[in-house]
Amino acid sequence: MRVLGIDPGLRNLGWGLIDVIGTRIGHVANGICHSDGGDGDLAERLRSLHAQLTEVVKTYAPDAAAVEHTFVNKDAVATLKLGQARGIALLVPAQFGLAVGEYAPNAVKKTVVGVGHAAKVQVDHMVRLHLPGVQIAGADAADALAIAICHAHHLQSAGRLQAALRKAAG
Repeated sequence: MRVLGIDPGLRNLGWGLIDVIGTRIGHVANGICHSDGGDGDLAERLRSLHAQLTEVVKTYAPDAAAVEHTFVNKDAVATLKLGQARGIALLVPAQFGLAVGEYAPNAVKKTVVGVGHAAKVQVDHMVRLHLPGVQIAGADAADALAIAICHAHHLQSAGRLQAALRKAAG
């Protein structure tokens, strides 16, 4: 199973792909979709992110996708713009028929690092431990790979639960 993790951002939208075979995971690719500069037209920036992320999904054909939840900060306008970028992150996989998991930042950190309030450097370090030899395109791509790892873990847990329920039902 190929899992796409997406770290939404209006300026930098991180993405990371892993392959899951049984309990093993392997790196496929990662990168960052960049929109135009800060003064760019919002609609054009969103279109650009949509086109770039669509190309990623077309190129790598993931089987599942996951997106990080948006946290609300003190700047309502910035939060709203981030929410619009998150909409692109949810829309593109859905356009390809993928179910999209959603995870809070603390849930991703807890799954990957073991601590819900881990620092970015700790997340990056643990992603590198999970995916030896990986070349990470930047912090946003590292976060996206962490989201993919988190989703793979939850999918595996759900699969084990379903198997146990089938076995118990006889």
